Amino acid sequence: MVNEELLIDLDNYLAAGLHIGTQQKTSDMEKYIFRVRSDGLYVLDIQKTDERIRQIAKLLAKYDPDDILVVATRQYGQAPVKKFGELTGAKTIPGRFIPGTLTNPNYAKFIEPKIIVVTDPRSDAQAILESKQNGIPVIALCDTENLLSFVDIAVPVNNKGRKAIALVYWLLARQILRERGDIPEDGDLDIDATEFELKF
Repeated sequence: MVNEELLIDLDNYLAAGLHIGTQQKTSDMEKYIFRVRSDGLYVLDIQKTDERIRQIAKLLAKYDPDDILVVATRQYGQAPVKKFGELTGAKTIPGRFIPGTLTNPNYAKFIEPKIIVVTDPRSDAQAILESKQNGIPVIALCDTENLLSFVDIAVPVNNKGRKAIALVYWLLARQILRERGDIPEDGDLDIDATEFELKF
């Protein structure tokens, strides 16, 4: 694996634990697994994660920011999702996803995004279900034990670690702004990935 080919230095990916999976794997996620550690933890292939972040940024950059919805029910995903929304202009739902948000036009906060990004297919299952009912494509951050039945594009990543989630959303935001031409191709964000983390 050559560092120059990655969006950031390999050491930064490793330090954030982006590659650390769980002790379970699904056949859906098998193709993204690099190896299994002696303690039984499955390790994700960082190269594949990096490639997927680039592809998704290219895709999302084509959408009007207002048509993108990013959801994170999980506590560690809420701060990164908020920051991502602030930087890219995407709509965000950090915290509880209210049933009917995408399906009930009478609900005060009803929205009709054209694409949705979820932080964990398991905890954000309601958002995925409603997206599928409306034919909205779903991008999901997926760990080794996630199922991809209703996910259109998976980003193989540790979706439970605070640093890992923060880094993925930071990288996605940076790549989207690069793709849109809002910052130079090799430009950086004014804030680093640690500012995407939830502070306790």
